[in-house]
Order: sequence, then C-alpha cells, then structure tokens
Amino acid sequence: MVAAPPLQFLLLTFAGWVSGSRHEVIDHLTEENRVLREQLDRQLGGRRIRFTDDQRRRLAAKGKLLGRKLLHEYAGLVSPDTILCWYRKLIAKKYDGNARRGPGRPSKPPETAALVVQLAHENPGWGYTRLRDVMRRLGR
Repeated sequence: MVAAPPLQFLLLTFAGWVSGSRHEVIDHLTEENRVLREQLDRQLGGRRIRFTDDQRRRLAAKGKLLGRKLLHEYAGLVSPDTILCWYRKLIAKKYDGNARRGPGRPSKPPETAALVVQLAHENPGWGYTRLRDVMRRLGR
C-alpha cells in the first residue's frame, strides 16, 4: 500500500474533524429541540401549535430536502406527512398560473360599448341574444 502524500493526509484529517464537529452540532441541536418540545408540550397542555404561513413554508422547504426517512427521525413539532403535505401545497401554489391569468375576456373598446347601448335603445325588442349576434357579425 502506498502512503498518502502529506497534503492528502492533512485534508483527510481536517475533513474527519469537520464531519465529527458537524455531527456533534446536529446531536446538540436535536437534544435542544427535544427539551424545547417538552417545555412547549407542558405549556400548551395538549393543544396544537399554530404556525404562520411563513413558518410552514420554511419547514416544508427544509423538510423536503431531508426526505421522509430523516423526517421520521428528527421532526417533532409536526408529522412528516404534514410537512410533505405543506410542501406539495407550496409547489401547487407556485405553479398554478394565477399570476399569468388575467381577469377574463379582454374588454371591448368604449366605442363598441357605446354602439351596443345605442342599438339597445333604438331596438328595445331585440334582447341580449340578437344584440350579441349583431356584434359578432360586425366583428367587434
């Protein structure tokens, strides 16, 4: 077996140290969350926590990155199914096309509206259907 050059050895040692530190930080934050949840459960007395839309959005985005398996292990405030449901709703809202949709059919020019009113006054027996047919024939 060939010995690793000194730089590779140093990098591997540093990477192991960073990985170990990161794992210790995750363990600490996990325990801190457990303690906070216990405190919160005592204060709420079994009532549900109410989240704001922004809190739901943030939890959904981070939870989707973890995936269902890790959420089962680490999520404690809400169930993994709830977090993933929030994510699906977030994505559905993002791509529903509401921003691109207009209020409906484009409005007619004011002169067309004036013509319709004039025809209606001059021909009271025509009714809506006939007026509409006239406008369609005029191409307006």
